[in-house]
Amino acid sequence: MERRNLLTRFIIIFLLSFTGNKSHAQIANTLSPADKVFGLSKFWQEVNYNFVYLDKLGRPAWDSAYKALIPQVEATKNDYEYYRLLQKFCALLKDGHTEITMPPIEGVNYMYNTFGDHLLVLKRVDNKVIIKRTWKKDLNKYPLGSQIIAVNGLPTEQYIRDSIAPYISSSTDYVRDDIAAGMLLRGFPGSTFTIKIKKPNGEQATYSLTHARVKDSIFTPEAGAYLDEQKRELLEHRSFDNGIAYIALNSFGNPKIDTLFENLLPELERAKGIIIDLRYNGGGDDGVAFRILQHFIKDTILVGSSFTVRTFNPYRQAAGKFVEVADTAGHPDKREAWRLFHGYAVYDEPGVVQSEIGKDIKRIAAPVVILTGIYTESAAEDFVIAADNQKHIVKIGELTNGSTGMPYSFDMPGGGAARICIKKDAYPDGREFVGYGIQPDITVVPKVNDYLQNKDVVLEAALKYFREKK
Repeated sequence: MERRNLLTRFIIIFLLSFTGNKSHAQIANTLSPADKVFGLSKFWQEVNYNFVYLDKLGRPAWDSAYKALIPQVEATKNDYEYYRLLQKFCALLKDGHTEITMPPIEGVNYMYNTFGDHLLVLKRVDNKVIIKRTWKKDLNKYPLGSQIIAVNGLPTEQYIRDSIAPYISSSTDYVRDDIAAGMLLRGFPGSTFTIKIKKPNGEQATYSLTHARVKDSIFTPEAGAYLDEQKRELLEHRSFDNGIAYIALNSFGNPKIDTLFENLLPELERAKGIIIDLRYNGGGDDGVAFRILQHFIKDTILVGSSFTVRTFNPYRQAAGKFVEVADTAGHPDKREAWRLFHGYAVYDEPGVVQSEIGKDIKRIAAPVVILTGIYTESAAEDFVIAADNQKHIVKIGELTNGSTGMPYSFDMPGGGAARICIKKDAYPDGREFVGYGIQPDITVVPKVNDYLQNKDVVLEAALKYFREKK
């Protein structure tokens, strides 16, 4: 499933900082204690039966957390406090395709980066939280590239671990940290943060910032200036020297990309090397992805990820009461019965995504480099997995997002929503990548100066790879 593209996400967060200027009003409390317990119980139970990775946390830990939350949700003063507890509960599952979405709540008016006379827009780069945008008049006070080293008296990473990360649903720590950087100074109007920064020249300074209506409008650099903020077409194409073709596949959520790709085939067939950029592809439809990938596969069968879902048999669960552990050896049915009765997940036999590549499909023989990053997610990761066994395809960049699967979505009280990952994907041989990310063959991580100067070191590494391959 595809998430909101990066530019849209950036614009929404950025504009919220300018439009969220009402005073912090009374927060609505529309849900009854019964509604709140019902919503908590509904999510808990759907996870029990459907969440494909429940065994990673364990049923006892999940049940214990649920039981502890019952009096807490009953005691919440408003809908916001209630949904924050639900989000924290959900985050225990550590899955990017499993999350609680808070509904619009009267009185909840987040501000992210506006502090009256000051503007600070943050970004995690090379495992540092830096200032990437500020008012032009503040460039000396808050130089671009300055690192946030402490928040409210705590080291930044500790503050994130204690106050932000526990509410973020993510399959991997590094994606959770990336999301947390953008939320580091999120708060209501009037809330105050004390930050300590380390400027590029090594100087350290401490500032107090209070969320308030903006009092300036000239910020630098302009919105959309950085590589990860730029508006992207569905498919982008350009040519480099020495016959290297570059295509960015920015979403598999729109089937039009297949037609756009087909139109490029004559040129790609002439290329001496091809770069496929998936760094900003949040996923979409595997079928769309594989219709493109089949042109780069040298085999007659395209082999994708292996997959499985949980299965439940109430008859066997009941029978499990009378099964001892010693009885399960060599008896799959008894083993399943025992596991079901004791609250463990039971899975269907894994299947493997396979599709025959038609004889009329044009094959591209040139060597290929796939560019990956932490925003390479879901169906885009499935694309990379299906290309894994092709010796002429190399991956360059950073770890992928480490989250894919099929979510089951349902409504929550008061207009909220939830989704739960019900499908487990892995390499065809069973190796796991959800929760870990797909490791590139050549790792390239942009540094702070690379980011600020819009230096695309990952693309440069791909071009260098082709130059040295000759």
